[in-house]
Amino acid sequence: MVSRMFRIETEVDRERRDLLRARLLETNTAASPVLRALRGTPREREVPLHVWALDAVGDLAGGLVGHSWADWLHVTYLWIDDRHRGTGLGSRLLDEAERIAREERGCGASRLETWDFQAPGFYQKRGYEVVSVIPDYPPGITEYTLTKNLRRGQL
Repeated sequence: MVSRMFRIETEVDRERRDLLRARLLETNTAASPVLRALRGTPREREVPLHVWALDAVGDLAGGLVGHSWADWLHVTYLWIDDRHRGTGLGSRLLDEAERIAREERGCGASRLETWDFQAPGFYQKRGYEVVSVIPDYPPGITEYTLTKNLRRGQL
């Protein structure tokens, strides 16, 4: 007989969180031939990627935070100080992150999420395509997921 009695807990606990992540990774990896193929390769691990720009006096003018994993670049944040918007700095930071991802890490694609009040148009001008739209997430806002082929046009 299988017991149907469970105790459900909801508190935040780092040790249990890490155990749950490890179990999910093991289970998902075992179930997927693609994830099994990543095991033991450099592509298996997330590798942080940070690119930043300093202005003439050394203050932070902008930056990009992301990571590479499984031949993909994931851009988490791209921020430009108000004083430096419209100067092309965002494009330069994104270009550098994409270059590192493509040339140094072997990434073939990039993905990111942005909201409607942020910069979906900026990313589309940079070659990104909208692959997902989630209206009202959070309420009153639309979230976009965009991707870009980093190898298109490469020799």
